[in-house]
Amino acid sequence: MDYCLTCGKELTPDDIGFYKKMVNRGASEFCCVECLSEYYGITTEKAREMIERFREQGCTLFT
Repeated sequence: MDYCLTCGKELTPDDIGFYKKMVNRGASEFCCVECLSEYYGITTEKAREMIERFREQGCTLFT
């Protein structure tokens, strides 16, 4: 199981996919959507909207 580097929360597949999409596809350590949203200065809601858009576009990081 993977945990957020910043807050220690257990990560979901969406957390990992969003980190890979926004930071580094080859990453092996990740931050959760909430911490990454804070880092980028966007709301968590906006991040979730982005994840849904990526999923709809067929991005394979989001199953």
